[in-house]
Amino acid sequence: MTIRIVRLGSPRAKDEGVRIGTVRRPPRGVPKAEFASRDFYDIWYPMLSPAPELVQEAQAAHDQAGWDRFVKHFRKQMSEAEPSRTLDLLAALSHQSHFAIGCYCEDEAHCHRSVLRQLLAERGADLA
Repeated sequence: MTIRIVRLGSPRAKDEGVRIGTVRRPPRGVPKAEFASRDFYDIWYPMLSPAPELVQEAQAAHDQAGWDRFVKHFRKQMSEAEPSRTLDLLAALSHQSHFAIGCYCEDEAHCHRSVLRQLLAERGADLA
């Protein structure tokens, strides 16, 4: 059983399971009824997305120092009670079920999902 870290809107992998959108906003111009069929997500869970000011910080990070600041601030956000418990839950569920979490960003290396991958790994999650 595993968690896949995916780009929302990309084709689903075989046996991927439920896809969770860890984004601040739903996809523009896509009817809600088509989110899953168009491979965006089955469940929208914005709690695991960066706060709006952190999204701006990440978008403005044009060098490693800027990205490192974003990562530090996003990790702090994810250490708060609710997001931290959610990450613990997802890590535990990864031992029993296949599912995916994702974001729209093209480059995972400069996307909050890379940080989520690290946080889940630190909690012992099974990751694809």
